[in-house]
Amino acid sequence: MIRVLIADDQDLVRIGLRALVSSEDDLTVVGEAADGLRAVELARRERPDVVLMDVRMPGVDGIEATRRIVADPELAGCRVVVLTTFELDEYVFDALRHGASGFLTKDTRPAELLRAIRLVAAGEALLSPSVTRRVVREFATRPARVPRPHPRLGALTEREREVVGLVGEGLSNEEIAGRLVVSPATARTHVSRAMVKLGARDRAQLVVFAYQSGLVDG
Repeated sequence: MIRVLIADDQDLVRIGLRALVSSEDDLTVVGEAADGLRAVELARRERPDVVLMDVRMPGVDGIEATRRIVADPELAGCRVVVLTTFELDEYVFDALRHGASGFLTKDTRPAELLRAIRLVAAGEALLSPSVTRRVVREFATRPARVPRPHPRLGALTEREREVVGLVGEGLSNEEIAGRLVVSPATARTHVSRAMVKLGARDRAQLVVFAYQSGLVDG
């Protein structure tokens, strides 16, 4: 059973999400929060597998709530999916930087949202290549951007650095394989090894590392 916590300040959104999640045999809602502080409290008490986190909430917002949840060692198994109104919400990258495993827009189809919950609960990152590409480009081209290389970046081989850069651009393993003219299995291996060397908890964090280390062209 996958345990889900819903955090959104709109009653109708919470009601709708609860009804959808509760309709599935393998999913259960363990709590609802109307603000970030309550979301953190419930996460610590209920130990959900997945938190559906709205960004704009009163008091402690979804970004700070995500940071607190991800930073808590007792919640190491908890994954946060950020819910946004727009694909290019200016807070999306901050959410990923603070440890969110991905993001969904609120107009996502019900079946896709359910699939997303299961994917994230299984340890996958929820990153649409096309959306990731646009989000990263938006932030990578800001004048104030100053690369801060990951301290373990030197442990990567040249090919692994290249692969991390392509992940940062939003390419899927299949697209990386096509770009580098290697098999998809080889691309997956490079991605996996890079994640281990950099200590990335999932693909979403690898995107952040690529951005911060200057491996993504503006």
